[in-house]
Amino acid sequence: MTIIPIVRCDSMRQSLAFYIQMLGFERIEGDDDADDPSFCVLSRDGDQLYLSSHPGDGKCGQAIVMETDDVDGEWQALRRRGLRTPGNPESPVHDGPVNQTWGSREFYVDDPDGNTIRFVQWK
Repeated sequence: MTIIPIVRCDSMRQSLAFYIQMLGFERIEGDDDADDPSFCVLSRDGDQLYLSSHPGDGKCGQAIVMETDDVDGEWQALRRRGLRTPGNPESPVHDGPVNQTWGSREFYVDDPDGNTIRFVQWK
């Protein structure tokens, strides 16, 4: 069984730019153009993620976990691609990798629609 999340977005063009240019996904199929509403299939390291701007496909504001073996390397790659952090002292996990009390090291990135992508490395 394969489980693939559908991430709701308001602007397919804006979301594609973020997921491809910032997070390193590749567009592998979907609607011919990115006019809204539309649907797109993305891939990264063999895993897939669906983007949809169709109103019936969920709501913006969800959380998605991306497990990795090198959370610090992921962080550095995003910074090289231009990621800017919010500088929010109440959310240090958005400003860089943090060792969590439950045994992981992680950081969070918000996409243009308020969906949070959580990069997690289990120790």
